[in-house]
Amino acid sequence: MNRDKMKQIGMVMIVCAAVIGMTACGGIPKLGNNLISDDENNIRIVRMFSPMEKTMPDADNVARSASDKTVVMAEEALGVSMDYITYTAQDYQDKTYDDVALERARNNMDDLYLLNPDVIKTLGEEGKLMDLSGLSSAKNLRDVVKMANVVDGKLVAIPQEVVAYGLFINKDMFDKYNLSLPETPEDFLECCRVFKENGVETPVGANRWWLETFVLAQAYADMYNGGNTQAEIAALNSGERKYSEYMRPGFEFLQELIDCGYIDAKKAYVSEAIEGEGEDFLAQKTPIVMAYWSAANSETAYGKPDFNMLVIGFPSSRGQMPVMPMTGFGVGVEAEHAQDAMDMLDVMTSDEALQIYAETNKVISPSKNVEVECIPALKPLNDRINENVYVLGANASMKLEQWGNTCLIVRELLNGATVDECMAEFDRLQEETLQ
Repeated sequence: MNRDKMKQIGMVMIVCAAVIGMTACGGIPKLGNNLISDDENNIRIVRMFSPMEKTMPDADNVARSASDKTVVMAEEALGVSMDYITYTAQDYQDKTYDDVALERARNNMDDLYLLNPDVIKTLGEEGKLMDLSGLSSAKNLRDVVKMANVVDGKLVAIPQEVVAYGLFINKDMFDKYNLSLPETPEDFLECCRVFKENGVETPVGANRWWLETFVLAQAYADMYNGGNTQAEIAALNSGERKYSEYMRPGFEFLQELIDCGYIDAKKAYVSEAIEGEGEDFLAQKTPIVMAYWSAANSETAYGKPDFNMLVIGFPSSRGQMPVMPMTGFGVGVEAEHAQDAMDMLDVMTSDEALQIYAETNKVISPSKNVEVECIPALKPLNDRINENVYVLGANASMKLEQWGNTCLIVRELLNGATVDECMAEFDRLQEETLQ
C-alpha cells in the first residue's frame, strides 16, 4: 500500500473518533442514493457528505444522535431539509473516505462536508471552501479551533467537537506499585521499568495508528505553549527550521520504549486501534494505552472498565500534554446551495446547538462558551485543556501535514527503520513540500 493511501487511512481515524465516537476505523456508511429533487414540492435541500451512521450494528451511536439533534434544529429554524450522502471503503480496498471527499468537493457535488484535517488543508489551499469567519458561531470558537482551521487567512472549517487524545491509565495498577502518574518522558520510562520488573509483559499497549501522539506531544509542547507559536511555524514553513529538529526527541523516546520491551513493535505494527490493545487493557494485563476522548464514554471501547481508569496527557517537557487533531464541517465555495449550507452550519454550530451536542455526546465543545461536565476519568485531561495547555496534532497553517505523515514515519520505526532514517524522511518531505 503506498504512502498516500496509508496516510489517508490514518486520517480517517480522526473522522471516526470525532463523528462516530466508537472503536476506530470502523466502516463508514456507503454512498447513498437518497437525493431529493430540489424542484419536488419546492423543498429547499442542503446536501451533506459525512460518515454519520453506526460502525457496529448492535451499538448505540450516540454521536449520530447528537449530530441529528443539531440538524433538526437547523431544519426547523430555516425551513431547509438536510440530505445525507454517505460512503464507506470496504476494508480500504476501495477509495478512502478522504479520496471521495476530495473528489466530491472539487466537483461541487455536495454543499456541506465533514472533513479530516489534511483534506481541510488541501481544499482550503485550492480555494474550494467558503470562508466561515463571518458566521455568528465563528465568533465563539476556542482559539485552538481557529488556529487549526485557518488556511490562507480564511476560517474554512468548524467542528462540532474537539477531538482530544490522551493516555488511558489503569490507576489501580499504578497504585499497586506506588507509582505517580507520569509527567515527563523520564517519569514514563521509570513507570514502565517498574511494571516490567514486576512481571507486566508489555506495559504500553500500542497500535499502528496512534503512537504519533507521543511524538507530537514532545515535539511541539514548547511551540504551542511557549508564546512563540506563529514565529516557529513561520520558520518551519520557510525552511529556516527543520521538522526533524522537533521530531527527534519523540522518536528517540519511542525507540527506547521498543528497545526496553515496553512496547511490542511487531504487534503494534499490525494492530488496529483499540482492537489490538483493548482486550489486554481491559483484562488488566497492560496498564497503559492511548485513545481519543470519546473512547472513555463508549461501552464499545473503554467506557466500562473493571478498575479505576484515568485519562491523562502524554509525557512532555511541560508535563501531561493533550494532543488534539481537528475535523470540521466545510462548505463548498461553488456549492449549489452554498448560502443555505452556511446558514444551516451557523445554526448547527451555535452555542445552543453545541450545548445539546456536547451534553448528548459528553465531548469538548469548540465553543469557548459551552462547558459540559465530563466523567471523572476524563477530568485530568480536561483540566489541562481548560488551562489552554495542548498540542495540535493537525494544523492547517503548517505546510507539511502533521498527523498522517508522523503516523507513517512512526510505522517505519516500528518496522525497523532507525531514528536517523526517520528524520531523513521528515527532511525529504519538508523539502518536497516547500518546492
